[in-house]
Amino acid sequence: MSPQEPRTRPGVTQWLGYVILGRTLPTSMQGWVRNDLVGTGAVWRHMLRSLLPFTPIFIAFLVLFPGALWLRGAMVLLSVLLALFYTAAFMELNSARRLELHGLPKDLQSDRKRSQTDAQRARYRQLHPHR
Repeated sequence: MSPQEPRTRPGVTQWLGYVILGRTLPTSMQGWVRNDLVGTGAVWRHMLRSLLPFTPIFIAFLVLFPGALWLRGAMVLLSVLLALFYTAAFMELNSARRLELHGLPKDLQSDRKRSQTDAQRARYRQLHPHR
């Protein structure tokens, strides 16, 4: 990559800012952001990305609290499950907001999701024709 070409993928510090602080990436990285939020594997990336800011808390539960290791491990497991629950519950809103911040349509869907929606609409029209 020459110095004049804009980057299309974030560097480590940009990625950490994007993941942990919710920072906006440059316009040249919109394709990467689109793929990150609606591309293949976006759900898993979103779930893992959401756990990263909580990692220090999970480590503190495991290291700093007194008690048996299994008890501290159970605290971490419960915390992880709770974080994943809320992440899943708000995933669509969070993704829409990130898309909007990066100048992309907030209702952007993956190709797979769009084809499923189109198929559902076609089935509905077939079952309920207009009079």
